Amino acid sequence: MKVLFGMGLRQTTGFVESLLRLLGLDWTVPDFSTLSRRQKTLAVNIPYRGSKGPLHLLIDSTGIKVEGEGEWHARKHGGPKRRVWRKLHLGIDEETLEVRAVEITGSHIGDAPVLPDLLSQIPADQEIGSVTADGAYDTRKCHDAIADRGAHAFGHSLEPMAFVPSLPPRKNAKPWKTVTAGAVARNEALRASKYLGRALWRRWSGYHRRSRVETKMHCVKLLGQRLMARDFDRQVAELQVRIAVLNGYTALGIPVTEAVG
Repeated sequence: MKVLFGMGLRQTTGFVESLLRLLGLDWTVPDFSTLSRRQKTLAVNIPYRGSKGPLHLLIDSTGIKVEGEGEWHARKHGGPKRRVWRKLHLGIDEETLEVRAVEITGSHIGDAPVLPDLLSQIPADQEIGSVTADGAYDTRKCHDAIADRGAHAFGHSLEPMAFVPSLPPRKNAKPWKTVTAGAVARNEALRASKYLGRALWRRWSGYHRRSRVETKMHCVKLLGQRLMARDFDRQVAELQVRIAVLNGYTALGIPVTEAVG
């Protein structure tokens, strides 16, 4: 409720007390200090329904403000030098639009180093069909992590086009030595993008699907443009609660159809 309605801990405590009185219950509500202490060690279970068939994972990251003045105030008056951000890395299911992997890091951490951690959150028995991300993830470690995860998911060595990484090569990209399966896949993408042209390659590879994860980032920020917690562990719990709330709303908003007759 604190995250959903954007209230402070004291307000949340009073709000829950009012709800319990309306329900005729005499339950005791923990005080705000107890809630603050428990938030540091809170284990958040992020629900998801899952999709049928292979998982098509869309990955991106965004920044969430912690401290410092707003953008307009900082540009107009300079603002304080102390401006702190947290970076939110998400992996969503293309079919259900549910968040399947989430990592929270400091603003000094790049996008590419976090991709292996996001892939490790997908169950080992979950078949992954494709991984789509922007050019910031065009690194050896990312391609190797995708290839290794794909080989493990399919249960055999990686074969051509069995596992498709939709990572656009950089504009000045050069072929890599094909010593790993990830390098082979990346060189294939580089060759295809040069042969077809980047615009046609993006349509052929389905790169446009990545816009859905950007929309999900916007939904995350609708629950608040900044974090209330000041401790990093509490900030992680706060963002994980946001993701759990969003997945709940996403599940309610997607119709379930069944064939009859």
